[in-house]
Amino acid sequence: MPGSKIVLTGGPCAGKTTMAEVLARAFHSSVTNVPEAASLLFSGGFPRFPPLESQRATQRAIFHVQRELEATYSARFPERVLILDRGTVDGAAYWPEGPEAYFVTFGTNLQEELARYSQVIYLESAAEADYVLHKQQNPNRKETWEEAKLLDERTFQLWSQHPRFLHIRNSRSFPHKVSEVLAAVAGAMTFAE
Repeated sequence: MPGSKIVLTGGPCAGKTTMAEVLARAFHSSVTNVPEAASLLFSGGFPRFPPLESQRATQRAIFHVQRELEATYSARFPERVLILDRGTVDGAAYWPEGPEAYFVTFGTNLQEELARYSQVIYLESAAEADYVLHKQQNPNRKETWEEAKLLDERTFQLWSQHPRFLHIRNSRSFPHKVSEVLAAVAGAMTFAE
């Protein structure tokens, strides 16, 4: 398990960042959180313009920052499990021309990118009312509810092809999501020992 990568992914406002923080507290000596590449870029001033070439530029930047974050955290914490707030596959859901074109752009494919990760925990997006509230509080959140649901579906289709894929539904409260994820990560760590 040391050196492995667990991806927390899902649609917009699914609770990925909060879940990563919970896992870091619960398994503080065994895991290290890797921040979301997109949030780092956007909070640092990377622009989000509507033209297609701008959208592609944004996803290219996120892909490369994601890869380098994984490399630097792996080098710094080789004895720990990395908890990733998204992974390289996520960008394929946002690519204007679709996933195939995304992977061709980076000289890779879906299977190669999925193989980079040990486990994928997919958090279903929040309900519409929760999404709207969160969007008001997060200046980086640009998608409408309809766009967020579409991105959720696209992201699910891509990541669900991973052999160790766990789908955490949004049908119950967030504490239930937390308990399911904690159990899954604890189980993975116990199994690895």
